[in-house]
Amino acid sequence: MSTKAAHIARRVLIGVGAALALLVGTALGALAYLDHQLDDVDRIPGVFDDLGPRPERARTGTAPEAVNILLLGTDRRSDVSTTGDSAGAPAWVYGAQRSDAIMLVHVDGDREHVTVTSLPRDSWVEVPGYGSAKINAAYSYGGPALAVRTVERLTGVRIDHLAVIDWAGFHDLIDAVGGITVTVPATVHDSARDVTWTAGVHRLDGDQALDYVGQRYGLPGGDLDRVRRQQAVLRTLAEETMDLRDSPGTIVDFVDMVGDHLSVDDTWSSRQLASLAWSLRHLGSDDVRCVTVPVRALGRVGEQSVVWLDETRAARLWRAIRSDRLDPWLATHPPTDGATP
Repeated sequence: MSTKAAHIARRVLIGVGAALALLVGTALGALAYLDHQLDDVDRIPGVFDDLGPRPERARTGTAPEAVNILLLGTDRRSDVSTTGDSAGAPAWVYGAQRSDAIMLVHVDGDREHVTVTSLPRDSWVEVPGYGSAKINAAYSYGGPALAVRTVERLTGVRIDHLAVIDWAGFHDLIDAVGGITVTVPATVHDSARDVTWTAGVHRLDGDQALDYVGQRYGLPGGDLDRVRRQQAVLRTLAEETMDLRDSPGTIVDFVDMVGDHLSVDDTWSSRQLASLAWSLRHLGSDDVRCVTVPVRALGRVGEQSVVWLDETRAARLWRAIRSDRLDPWLATHPPTDGATP
């Protein structure tokens, strides 16, 4: 990763993908300023109500001060936004959308590292009340609350907060920065969208970026390669917006725009958002790690293509997150480098 990219990677925290990265970047300003700017972020009510038994938080070391955030990007097809202040339709309607991007962000209790763990949307898991299904079905069946409950049941990690952005919001973020540049290493064809990605450098607008991060068919790793593309686009978008930290006026405009599309749970106050962002202002890219939950194999259940998680190795990852001791696990499971398939 370039030195320039290194300075921006710390922004990955509040929101799905790029929205999260940019909000954390505003920690360059004063805490009170952040508090004011984040006051417009839309809140999702009742996310943590009536979840039933929940994982306990570890009480030793730095674990009590750690923060775990579930980030979701939804594929809701709507003529108007479904997340953020500009939402003109509900964020969740039964059966109308699934969570295409699922990331568990762990902020260390000592604020020295942030680890982003991607969960492939096709992961075959137990969805409470519905039996075995792909993990992205939880949002479709029961909205944000069931998505949280499913991830907590799978990982044993207590989720502190939730952030959601729909694909319309992602699209607008890409266009707002004038597009992003990606490198495709080998020509691949997406049969689902009838799009061919030729090997080489591509400049993507919002529509093209949605096609790029949504591809699964035609990629050798299927859903796993889609996860890698999501991680890479997040980093690339952050690099494209590097100049925001040097332009206060642009920061204000961009934070306002992010607030138009990002939604968080209603227990997450503006002051808490601002305080967390401020506490991460000294992080560099070496302190932000992107990983994917260990996978045993790709397979099928009936007509569905699924991802079988490696429960043994994943259990060690979840234990490391719960105890706020990820370094030993990462020593044998290096973070991904953002390379795109």
